[in-house]
Amino acid sequence: MRRRRVFVGSAFAGLGINGLFAKPPKVKAGDVPTRVFGKTGIKLTVLAQGGSRMDLHPDLESARKFVRHVYDLGINYFDCAHAYWDGRAEEAYGGVLPEFRKQVFITTKSGKRTRADAEKELEISLKRLHTDYLDLWQMHDVRTQQEMDRIFGPNGAIEAFEAAKKAGKCRYIGFTGHFDPEIHVAMLKRYDKWDSVLMPLHAAETSYLSFEEGTLPLARERGIGIQAIKVFGKGYLLRAISPAECLRYVLNLNVHAVAGCGTQGQMEDNIRVAKEFKPLAAEEVAAIRQKAITGRGVLHGSEMEYWKKGFFKP
Repeated sequence: MRRRRVFVGSAFAGLGINGLFAKPPKVKAGDVPTRVFGKTGIKLTVLAQGGSRMDLHPDLESARKFVRHVYDLGINYFDCAHAYWDGRAEEAYGGVLPEFRKQVFITTKSGKRTRADAEKELEISLKRLHTDYLDLWQMHDVRTQQEMDRIFGPNGAIEAFEAAKKAGKCRYIGFTGHFDPEIHVAMLKRYDKWDSVLMPLHAAETSYLSFEEGTLPLARERGIGIQAIKVFGKGYLLRAISPAECLRYVLNLNVHAVAGCGTQGQMEDNIRVAKEFKPLAAEEVAAIRQKAITGRGVLHGSEMEYWKKGFFKP
């Protein structure tokens, strides 16, 4: 798999030879645009730092330095999960963000489906993050009807989430996944008190089991906060389109993009793109989507999106 280039300015490929060799504009704190996060009314930066990429750092000290740099760039939205980097992703955040607790929005996730197990994970996550509360607690990677039935069944995880919100251990609750858009729709219809949803959204996503077509309209109708993951198609999309095109496409969906940046250069690139973003005309959207869908070499459909139901692993 081709990895996203990490040097500063890579997102600006396509600017022409003078643009490519010009020094990229300096990123300053405050440059990151914000959007209201659904019905919460909270203004969050359109980009979130994704905790899943903390494992690209060699150790906690390096990861914490990176987190501090991202905060200094103006990002106020920090995504995480209990399982990321075997818990060290939460520890990386917990070593930096408490100093700025009122200025940042911290999320984490639990993959447990029973009340007791989810509550245990929550307590561990709060200790790792060195905070008394989460801004957003999410059910992690919901895939099947059986999981959903367990979540909403007797002593299911939904009881832990509702109790945590009532007790002030989290402000908002949501769910995440990347497996089946029909399950996302079922989760939205099953429970009308979600504050957020997280799903894969990218320029080629409409070609196979599409969350953009199948889930996004209902999420918008519910007015909840919408988070996009897999914005760069786990790097596969870079065979066909630039990082800037990937990000512009998703920002045009009027959602928040969770960018799994592993380097300062990547986040700075993303901020530059977000700062200059303007809504795309329909023909621009169509052109980016067409390039993304047809220009991916041997990978197509489920071969690229191996995280979805019915995948063929390349």
